[in-house]
Amino acid sequence: MATEVLLPQWGMEMAEGTIVKWLKNEGDHIQEGEPLVAIETAKLETDLESVATGVITRIMVPEGATVPIRTVLAVIAEPGEVVDSPSPAPAPSAAASSTVTQRQIPYGTHSTDGARVQVVPAARRLARDNDIDLAAVRGSGPGGRILIADVEQIIDAARQSATRATDGARVQVVPAARRLARDYGIDLESVQGSGPGGRILIADVERAIAVPSGPEAQHEPDAVPLTGMRRTIASRMMQSLQTMAQVTLTTEADITDAMTLRDGIAGHTGGLSPLAMVIKATAQALKDHPRLNAVQGEDSYHVMPNIDIGVAVSLEEGLITPVLRGADGKGLAQISAESRDLATMVRENRARPEDVTGGTFTITNLGANDVDGFTPIINPPHVAILGVGRVVEKPVIHDGEIVKGRTVYLSLTFDHRIVDGAPAAEFLRSVRRYLEDPWWMVA
Repeated sequence: MATEVLLPQWGMEMAEGTIVKWLKNEGDHIQEGEPLVAIETAKLETDLESVATGVITRIMVPEGATVPIRTVLAVIAEPGEVVDSPSPAPAPSAAASSTVTQRQIPYGTHSTDGARVQVVPAARRLARDNDIDLAAVRGSGPGGRILIADVEQIIDAARQSATRATDGARVQVVPAARRLARDYGIDLESVQGSGPGGRILIADVERAIAVPSGPEAQHEPDAVPLTGMRRTIASRMMQSLQTMAQVTLTTEADITDAMTLRDGIAGHTGGLSPLAMVIKATAQALKDHPRLNAVQGEDSYHVMPNIDIGVAVSLEEGLITPVLRGADGKGLAQISAESRDLATMVRENRARPEDVTGGTFTITNLGANDVDGFTPIINPPHVAILGVGRVVEKPVIHDGEIVKGRTVYLSLTFDHRIVDGAPAAEFLRSVRRYLEDPWWMVA
């Protein structure tokens, strides 16, 4: 009996995946558990293993296509079995392969799995104002939700198509201008006509001749497409800013005692990162202020029972956030060791999708880059993110005296739709207090 291979959902936040490379071809034999296709999702490239043993009779999605979860990717049958030929997903066009998926979900109906497609109100208005049929829009938000950027993408594509249609019309050229262009090797397609109806005149060609064309010429900068991880990051950051009311609060913490504690126990733990102490303090503060430990749904948010903190790791291609699970129940040494291990797995491309999805809160640290304070952007579907700056030695006041201390700036960005300013400030103050009086961490 034939078996359909579906794109699974690796992690709660996953909504789609991109086919990077098929590791088998149609007609190949494959064993259950053998790698079938490389898929990029959650900023990671992961091999999807075959769920059956047999012959690959159909490959339904081409390389480079982005499809929603539960899409049929391939069909595996027993040797000699005759399988009906379903219609394969069409290959994406050259202009839109990086953004348009292979299955459009019509607005106002239900998707194939029964889920109703949601539309951001501003996106609905934009579509109505520009006469865009939402049935032709593939949402990039959680659960296929249609965002403003999705509608803008359709509008831009329509404009480009109209421009190409206009460019394809035959442009009139004055005969003398044509001869002049031929003598000087000027491509008339690159000349903008100033005559009636865009007709190219002698003056237009002379202006083109006056532009240097040798090594001294000014060349257009190369266009670098947003692909892979950068495309995912761009989409998620736009989604974050367009769908949340983000506000950032900043405070300065005196971590002199915390660094003294860290220096005293580092030799017994094989090294202890100051970030481990921030993670520990944040986890404790989230227990006191659970509304910050939440994820967003369509028209609701869910306070999570577990405190799973994602810690951003910088790669050459961008940021990725492995998740430290149950951070509130772990000691400093364990937090430090697990954070290092997760960062190493990510940098060596050994992380699995479940290692970088399912967090409830995010911490991002730019201290190593000599940054003091900044405005971090929330990592959807979280409701808040904490930014950590560099540790600075400076004069501080202890017991009424000026002494040398060490401080750090903490920047909390939160979604004001879910958390008001005062509760967010109380959470940030809790983090600061837990860092300024750190001895409870080893009590």
